[in-house]
Amino acid sequence: MSPRPKDDAAATDPLRFEEALERLEAIVDGLEGGELALEEALARFEEGVGLTRALGEQLTQAERRVEQLVRDGGGLVAKPLGEEPA
Repeated sequence: MSPRPKDDAAATDPLRFEEALERLEAIVDGLEGGELALEEALARFEEGVGLTRALGEQLTQAERRVEQLVRDGGGLVAKPLGEEPA
């Protein structure tokens, strides 16, 4: 997969969750390799932090949607994820 261009269109077109996670994994691999110049490593780290925040927000939104869809007795009831039914 080729990297997305860094222009205004790419900034307003967020990556899908899977694409962002794949990019974050590539960044981590590159940083762990230890072969990047300092400036490149800092730029990748900064990109990784941004991706981490975006991924966290996407997960939070998904959790909210799941909570809204849980049905209990005909009505919607918000339950934390992972809670076992009574």
